[in-house]
Amino acid sequence: MESFKKRILLVIFTIFMVIMAGTFGYYFLYEGHHTMIDCLYMTVISLTSVGYGEVLQVSGNVPAQIFTIALILLGMGVILYGFTTVAALFIEGELSGFLRKKKMDKQIEKLKNHYIICGGGETGRPLLRELIANREPVVLIEADEKNIERCKEIANLLYINGDATDDRNLVDAGIEIAAGIIISLPSDKDNLYITMTARMLNSKVRIISRMTDSSLKPKLLKAGADSVVSPNSIGALRMVSEMIRPEAVNFLDQMLRHDTGNIRIHQISISEKSSVKGKPIMESGIKNKFDLLVLGAKYNSDKITFNPPPSYVLEPGMTLIVMGEMNNIAKAKAVF
Repeated sequence: MESFKKRILLVIFTIFMVIMAGTFGYYFLYEGHHTMIDCLYMTVISLTSVGYGEVLQVSGNVPAQIFTIALILLGMGVILYGFTTVAALFIEGELSGFLRKKKMDKQIEKLKNHYIICGGGETGRPLLRELIANREPVVLIEADEKNIERCKEIANLLYINGDATDDRNLVDAGIEIAAGIIISLPSDKDNLYITMTARMLNSKVRIISRMTDSSLKPKLLKAGADSVVSPNSIGALRMVSEMIRPEAVNFLDQMLRHDTGNIRIHQISISEKSSVKGKPIMESGIKNKFDLLVLGAKYNSDKITFNPPPSYVLEPGMTLIVMGEMNNIAKAKAVF
């Protein structure tokens, strides 16, 4: 994109310089006996070959005739260069890419309460896939164009091609109105810096940061991360689970990768305006209307009630952990 802008600016600058050279050239040739606007007009009609009459008396004035010939030849060269440059931009797809970027930037500007992923590498791609599967609005920030192309194979995603450690890219991604940001760069130092910057730009955003060195966890939490995840630790737990409870792991894998459905474990919050507040689970319609299984409930504490009974009363501020189709979960969220 920078190459596109530079080439367009070069074309404009070259044309401008030729016009200025012609204008001042005529002005000095006629020793200031004509106004600058007359000299500019003569330059433009000479370069464009529109065939209007001479504003300046060129015929019979040998120096002016030679200057006009040189100006026309130079102007034709510049115009030809401009046409070939624009044609090359079309052929190379840079112009269409520029227009697509402008359209995408406008789409990003309209987002609110969305999620930002910093890094589209080996960790970032599965994150994107899962957020998109959960029908969540997401913006990717990635500097490597190859990683962006791989991520685009997942879905028609919104992205910013740039360094996530640059504050401007975070702002362009909508960090100030985002619901959450997942920072998954390979460098712990970069993750720490982005965590601190994101917290400064949005005090309410939920921040999840990747961590390789476990000694940095206190610093990441102090910098503003709500949660820190170590891929090495998670991988180790997964390997143990594969060893001692393979069928349970297989169940979760099939749930996430099922081709004919989109079943997920998700959370639903009960609001003050909810039509189900004060009702027991069995009367809320969560099972009959939305076909959701309630796995747990949390209310005003860190303690979770697992497998709450049908008589469990739903209160504002409560969070339900449910399992079911994402379409049904989305519908239930709107009601609850």
